[in-house]
Amino acid sequence: EKPMTITRFEIEGLVLFQPKVYQDNRGYFLETYQDERYQDHLKVAFVQDNLSMSHKGVLRGLHFQKPPHAQGKLVQVLKGSVLDVAVDLRVKSPTYGKHQVVALNDANHAQFYIPEGFAHGFLALENDTLLEKRQKQEKPMTITRFEIEGLVLFQPKVYQDNRGYFLETYQDERYQDH
Repeated sequence: EKPMTITRFEIEGLVLFQPKVYQDNRGYFLETYQDERYQDHLKVAFVQDNLSMSHKGVLRGLHFQKPPHAQGKLVQVLKGSVLDVAVDLRVKSPTYGKHQVVALNDANHAQFYIPEGFAHGFLALENDTLLEKRQKQEKPMTITRFEIEGLVLFQPKVYQDNRGYFLETYQDERYQDH
């Protein structure tokens, strides 16, 4: 039996880990991180864990760290639920400007890895949502608003269908003619 399942996305570098959850009449147990097993897929040295608590409807991000403070991060919801978003800001990437949305919650225990070169944010779907972030750098420089060829992200509308969650984005009117 595998200790976790791994999902890769169209956008190279993004990885979703689904740890195996062992349940019995006492509750459950899961391994949230085991360096050797994760390093087979990530090749990053994590040095810091952060925890944030957010109320329902709070949008955190999008956050982006420029080199030399660029960082990869592994995020997981401990309580509540979020829609987690990663936007590819790697200029030479064929998926530059594209985003991936994943649902993270305390029922699925999924973990989302966002590598260097991506903006990251999440929308809390429940009160008192706790999100843990394991990251590479201790002192990142953060930019919370940016433009990608005219695309400016604001508080999004969220849609769901049989393929997953989607965010409605808005075009900045200054770029209507491009």
